[in-house]
Amino acid sequence: MHRSDAGPIARIATVLNSLQPTERRVAEAILQAPDEVVELTAQQLADRVGVGRSSVIRACQSFGYRGFPQLRVALAGTLGQQEPALDYGQGVVGRMRAEIDRVAQSLPQAVSMLDEEAVERVVREVARARRVLIVANGLSAPIASDLSMRLTAVGRPAETVPDAIAQQIAASGLASGDVCLVVSGSGANESSLRAASAARGSALIVALTSFAASALTALADLSVVIAPAGVSFRDELEHTSRVAHAVFVEVFVGAVAHELGDEGTRRVRDRVLGILSDNLADDE
Repeated sequence: MHRSDAGPIARIATVLNSLQPTERRVAEAILQAPDEVVELTAQQLADRVGVGRSSVIRACQSFGYRGFPQLRVALAGTLGQQEPALDYGQGVVGRMRAEIDRVAQSLPQAVSMLDEEAVERVVREVARARRVLIVANGLSAPIASDLSMRLTAVGRPAETVPDAIAQQIAASGLASGDVCLVVSGSGANESSLRAASAARGSALIVALTSFAASALTALADLSVVIAPAGVSFRDELEHTSRVAHAVFVEVFVGAVAHELGDEGTRRVRDRVLGILSDNLADDE
C-alpha cells in the first residue's frame, strides 16, 4: 500500500522489512544519505551499494515509484522542505530538546501512510462492536492499556489483558461482531501474533503497526500503518519511540467518540469526571 501524498522516507520505512536483500541495501543507502542519493544516477547508486542497476529500479517500484527519476524528484521535494538544524547545546536539557524536536518533526511523516478508507472503517467497527479486545506486548503494551482506558472513558468499553497466554484465551472467546485490535510496532511479536491467530475466523482483526508488510498485517482484516520514526527494522525492534502511536491513539479515540454520538459520550464523560473528582483529595 502506497499513498500518493506520502513522502519517500515514509514509503521506504514502511516496506523495509519486506524487501529482498539487494533492494534493502538500496533502501538503507537512501535512508542513510538522501541528500547524497538525490544527486546520483541509478547506475551510480547501484555501484555505491554493490548491486545491479535493475535492483535499484525494482527497489524504487517497491516504494511505489515508476523508477529512479521519480524517486529523485520526490526526494528533492522532501529535502527542500527540511528545516535547518538548530543548536540546542551539549548539555542534558539541550539533548532532550533536540530529541523532542526530532520526534515532533517526524510526526507528519508517521501519519502520511494512513489510508483514509481503512481508518474510517476501523473507527466504525470499533464504535459498533459488541466487544473490543486490545492486544499488545513489549513496548506496545502501554499503548494498548492507554487505548483501552481512553475508549472506555468515552463510552466504548474496551478490554486489555496483560498476560500473553490470557490474551490468547480471551481472543479465542471472541465472536462475530467483536473486534480484536492488535498493537505491534514491528508486526512480529510472537505473543501478539498468537492472540491474533486465536481470534481469526471469529472476530474482525485490526492491526495498529509500523510496517505495511508483516506477519501481523497478513493475519489482519484491516491495518492502520503508522510509519516508523526509525530508519530500519532493527530500530523498530530495539528502541523506536511509540510517540506517534500514542498521538494516533488520542485522535483515534476522539474519532470513535464522534462516531458514537455526542449525547451518549457526554453522559459517560460526565460520569468519568465525577469519578475523578471523587478520587481527588482535599487540600489541607
